[in-house]
Amino acid sequence: MDKRQQLVTTAFDLFYRQGIHAVGINQILQTAGIAKKTLYHHFSGKEALVAAVVAYRDGTYLEWLNTRLARGEQTVTGLIDTLFTALDDWINDREMLLTRFHGCFFINTCGEYGEPEHEIHRQCARHKEAVVKLLADYLQQAGLATLAAEQLATNLCLLKEGATVQAHVQGDKQAAINARALALRLAAH
Repeated sequence: MDKRQQLVTTAFDLFYRQGIHAVGINQILQTAGIAKKTLYHHFSGKEALVAAVVAYRDGTYLEWLNTRLARGEQTVTGLIDTLFTALDDWINDREMLLTRFHGCFFINTCGEYGEPEHEIHRQCARHKEAVVKLLADYLQQAGLATLAAEQLATNLCLLKEGATVQAHVQGDKQAAINARALALRLAAH
Protein backbone atom coordinates (compact mmCIF):
# COMPACT_ATOMS: atom_id res chain seq x y z
CA MET A 1 0.00 0.00 0.00
CA ASP A 2 1.42 3.40 -0.93
CA LYS A 3 1.85 6.16 1.66
CA ARG A 4 -1.14 8.19 0.46
CA GLN A 5 -3.47 5.21 0.71
CA GLN A 6 -2.00 4.29 4.09
CA LEU A 7 -2.79 7.80 5.36
CA VAL A 8 -6.35 7.58 4.01
CA THR A 9 -7.11 4.15 5.48
CA THR A 10 -5.51 5.00 8.82
CA ALA A 11 -7.44 8.28 8.99
CA PHE A 12 -10.67 6.51 8.05
CA ASP A 13 -10.24 3.97 10.84
CA LEU A 14 -9.56 6.68 13.42
CA PHE A 15 -12.26 9.06 12.17
CA TYR A 16 -14.88 6.31 12.02
CA ARG A 17 -14.20 5.11 15.57
CA GLN A 18 -13.45 8.42 17.29
CA GLY A 19 -14.86 11.24 15.15
CA ILE A 20 -13.12 13.54 12.72
CA HIS A 21 -12.67 16.55 14.98
CA ALA A 22 -11.53 14.34 17.88
CA VAL A 23 -8.59 13.01 15.87
CA GLY A 24 -5.57 15.19 15.23
CA ILE A 25 -3.04 15.01 12.43
CA ASN A 26 -0.32 13.88 14.84
CA GLN A 27 -2.42 10.90 15.95
CA ILE A 28 -2.94 9.87 12.32
CA LEU A 29 0.76 10.21 11.57
CA GLN A 30 1.78 8.26 14.66
CA THR A 31 -0.70 5.47 13.97
CA ALA A 32 0.28 5.27 10.29
CA GLY A 33 3.98 5.58 11.04
CA ILE A 34 4.31 8.32 8.42
CA ALA A 35 6.18 11.64 8.60
CA LYS A 36 4.33 14.96 8.56
CA LYS A 37 6.25 15.97 5.42
CA THR A 38 4.76 12.96 3.61
CA LEU A 39 1.24 13.94 4.70
CA TYR A 40 1.68 17.46 3.33
CA HIS A 41 3.19 16.07 0.14
CA HIS A 42 -0.15 14.31 -0.52
CA PHE A 43 -2.66 16.64 1.17
CA SER A 44 -2.83 20.40 1.70
CA GLY A 45 -4.17 19.87 5.23
CA LYS A 46 -6.57 17.89 7.38
CA GLU A 47 -9.65 18.94 5.42
CA ALA A 48 -8.16 17.63 2.17
CA LEU A 49 -7.41 14.37 3.98
CA VAL A 50 -11.02 14.24 5.25
CA ALA A 51 -12.30 14.72 1.69
CA ALA A 52 -10.08 11.85 0.52
CA VAL A 53 -11.34 9.66 3.37
CA VAL A 54 -14.97 10.41 2.46
CA ALA A 55 -14.21 9.52 -1.18
CA TYR A 56 -12.50 6.31 -0.05
CA ARG A 57 -15.45 5.22 2.08
CA ASP A 58 -17.86 6.18 -0.70
CA GLY A 59 -16.07 3.89 -3.14
CA THR A 60 -15.69 1.05 -0.66
CA TYR A 61 -19.32 1.18 0.46
CA LEU A 62 -20.78 1.43 -3.06
CA GLU A 63 -18.59 -1.43 -4.29
CA TRP A 64 -19.68 -3.56 -1.31
CA LEU A 65 -23.37 -2.77 -1.82
CA ASN A 66 -23.19 -3.37 -5.57
CA THR A 67 -21.50 -6.74 -5.00
CA ARG A 68 -24.10 -7.77 -2.42
CA LEU A 69 -27.05 -6.68 -4.60
CA ALA A 70 -25.59 -8.42 -7.66
CA ARG A 71 -25.37 -11.71 -5.74
CA GLY A 72 -29.01 -11.57 -4.62
CA GLU A 73 -32.16 -12.72 -6.35
CA GLN A 74 -32.93 -10.16 -9.05
CA THR A 75 -36.57 -9.59 -8.16
CA VAL A 76 -38.00 -6.69 -6.15
CA THR A 77 -38.51 -8.83 -3.04
CA GLY A 78 -35.17 -10.55 -3.58
CA LEU A 79 -33.38 -7.19 -3.76
CA ILE A 80 -35.14 -5.96 -0.61
CA ASP A 81 -34.14 -9.12 1.21
CA THR A 82 -30.56 -8.81 -0.03
CA LEU A 83 -30.31 -5.13 0.95
CA PHE A 84 -31.45 -5.66 4.52
CA THR A 85 -29.54 -8.92 4.95
CA ALA A 86 -26.39 -7.05 3.91
CA LEU A 87 -27.23 -4.27 6.36
CA ASP A 88 -27.83 -6.84 9.11
CA ASP A 89 -24.46 -8.44 8.38
CA TRP A 90 -22.74 -5.06 8.67
CA ILE A 91 -24.56 -4.03 11.85
CA ASN A 92 -23.70 -7.35 13.47
CA ASP A 93 -20.03 -7.23 12.42
CA ARG A 94 -20.27 -10.13 9.96
CA GLU A 95 -19.12 -7.92 7.08
CA MET A 96 -15.51 -6.98 7.69
CA LEU A 97 -14.99 -5.30 4.32
CA LEU A 98 -16.80 -2.32 5.86
CA THR A 99 -14.95 -2.74 9.20
CA ARG A 100 -16.54 -3.03 12.62
CA PHE A 101 -19.89 -1.20 12.76
CA HIS A 102 -19.85 2.31 14.25
CA GLY A 103 -22.92 3.66 12.51
CA CYS A 104 -22.97 5.38 9.14
CA PHE A 105 -19.72 7.20 8.43
CA PHE A 106 -21.57 9.70 6.22
CA ILE A 107 -24.21 10.53 8.82
CA ASN A 108 -21.50 10.82 11.47
CA THR A 109 -19.46 13.09 9.19
CA CYS A 110 -22.46 15.33 8.44
CA GLY A 111 -22.89 15.70 12.20
CA GLU A 112 -19.41 17.23 12.28
CA TYR A 113 -19.81 19.24 9.08
CA GLY A 114 -23.37 20.45 9.63
CA GLU A 115 -23.41 23.29 7.13
CA PRO A 116 -25.14 21.88 4.01
CA GLU A 117 -22.99 24.06 1.73
CA HIS A 118 -19.70 22.73 3.11
CA GLU A 119 -17.96 20.54 0.53
CA ILE A 120 -17.51 17.62 2.96
CA HIS A 121 -21.25 17.72 3.74
CA ARG A 122 -22.03 17.83 0.02
CA GLN A 123 -19.73 14.84 -0.60
CA CYS A 124 -21.76 12.89 1.96
CA ALA A 125 -25.03 13.96 0.34
CA ARG A 126 -23.76 12.80 -3.05
CA HIS A 127 -22.94 9.42 -1.51
CA LYS A 128 -26.51 9.06 -0.24
CA GLU A 129 -27.82 9.99 -3.70
CA ALA A 130 -25.53 7.38 -5.29
CA VAL A 131 -26.89 4.67 -2.98
CA VAL A 132 -30.48 5.54 -3.99
CA LYS A 133 -29.49 5.52 -7.67
CA LEU A 134 -27.71 2.17 -7.39
CA LEU A 135 -30.71 0.60 -5.70
CA ALA A 136 -33.13 2.19 -8.20
CA ASP A 137 -31.06 0.79 -11.09
CA TYR A 138 -31.33 -2.72 -9.64
CA LEU A 139 -35.07 -2.30 -9.06
CA GLN A 140 -35.52 -1.17 -12.68
CA GLN A 141 -33.59 -4.20 -13.89
CA ALA A 142 -35.98 -6.29 -11.77
CA GLY A 143 -38.90 -4.93 -13.78
CA LEU A 144 -40.10 -1.75 -12.11
CA ALA A 145 -40.76 1.36 -14.18
CA THR A 146 -38.23 4.17 -13.70
CA LEU A 147 -40.40 6.35 -11.45
CA ALA A 148 -41.62 3.40 -9.35
CA ALA A 149 -38.02 2.15 -8.96
CA GLU A 150 -36.82 5.61 -7.86
CA GLN A 151 -39.67 6.00 -5.36
CA LEU A 152 -39.18 2.53 -3.88
CA ALA A 153 -35.40 3.03 -3.70
CA THR A 154 -35.92 6.32 -1.84
CA ASN A 155 -38.30 4.67 0.63
CA LEU A 156 -36.00 1.68 1.13
CA CYS A 157 -33.10 4.02 1.83
CA LEU A 158 -35.20 5.84 4.42
CA LEU A 159 -35.73 2.51 6.16
CA LYS A 160 -32.06 1.59 5.73
CA GLU A 161 -30.91 4.88 7.24
CA GLY A 162 -33.35 4.55 10.13
CA ALA A 163 -32.19 1.01 10.85
CA THR A 164 -28.56 2.11 10.74
CA VAL A 165 -29.18 4.93 13.21
CA GLN A 166 -31.32 2.70 15.46
CA ALA A 167 -28.58 0.09 15.54
CA HIS A 168 -25.85 2.62 16.26
CA VAL A 169 -27.58 4.95 18.71
CA GLN A 170 -29.70 2.43 20.58
CA GLY A 171 -27.69 -0.73 20.02
CA ASP A 172 -30.64 -2.46 18.33
CA LYS A 173 -28.91 -5.33 16.51
CA GLN A 174 -32.28 -6.44 15.04
CA ALA A 175 -32.94 -3.07 13.36
CA ALA A 176 -32.17 -4.27 9.83
CA ILE A 177 -34.33 -7.37 10.21
CA ASN A 178 -37.22 -5.25 11.50
CA ALA A 179 -36.73 -2.76 8.66
CA ARG A 180 -36.70 -5.62 6.13
CA ALA A 181 -40.12 -6.81 7.32
CA LEU A 182 -41.48 -3.28 6.97
CA ALA A 183 -39.87 -2.86 3.54
CA LEU A 184 -41.41 -6.09 2.25
CA ARG A 185 -44.84 -4.91 3.41
CA LEU A 186 -44.23 -1.55 1.73
CA ALA A 187 -43.26 -3.22 -1.56
CA ALA A 188 -46.37 -5.44 -1.48
CA HIS A 189 -48.66 -2.40 -1.69
